[in-house]
Amino acid sequence: MKITVGIPSVDIDKVAALYWEAFGKKLGFVMGPKDRALKFIGSVLQSDHGLCAHDDAGHLLGVVGFKTAKGALVGGGYQDLRRVYGTMGAIVRIAVLAALERDTENQRFLMDGLFVDPRARGQGVGTALLGAICAEAAHRGYTQVRLDVIDTNPRARALYLKEGFKEVKTTGIGPLRYVFGFRSSTTMVRDIQPDPISAPAANTSAPPKTT
Repeated sequence: MKITVGIPSVDIDKVAALYWEAFGKKLGFVMGPKDRALKFIGSVLQSDHGLCAHDDAGHLLGVVGFKTAKGALVGGGYQDLRRVYGTMGAIVRIAVLAALERDTENQRFLMDGLFVDPRARGQGVGTALLGAICAEAAHRGYTQVRLDVIDTNPRARALYLKEGFKEVKTTGIGPLRYVFGFRSSTTMVRDIQPDPISAPAANTSAPPKTT
């Protein structure tokens, strides 16, 4: 298995499909139908805000994204939504999606989604990607990695706990649970040791490297 920073252009459509497969249940009511969701995700995906795992034959196994002041793996704004969903569709969606927005901070590196090809699950891909995102954070000079996991994903929560993440707080989303299909999300943090020679934590443009 090889993990690299950045998403090759040939994998963009596959990454969009895997992202929707992983998060479509949560985002489907807002971002659907599927064809439009895939079009939107592919159009806003920032290849430099993700780490990819490939097998020896070059097949994509999984991806872990991160968010910085310069963007996120899957971000986008009103104009991006408007191009896919129209004016009214964009207005409604951006208002509802704002409830899921997470602040970027300079003190902790924010992981923003981890998903693995169903055919590759159980092979240690998720664990390897978690290790890689922590290594990337250390490379950039951070001392902690932060993530959020929803209450309907106990499998992911168990993996994070196993890999040294600790629960910090749990936040409910109120009536929006009827829109997104979950009641709360838990913020988890893992301490890491920054590289002796690394970029300042506020510098989010560290050069790509292979893990």
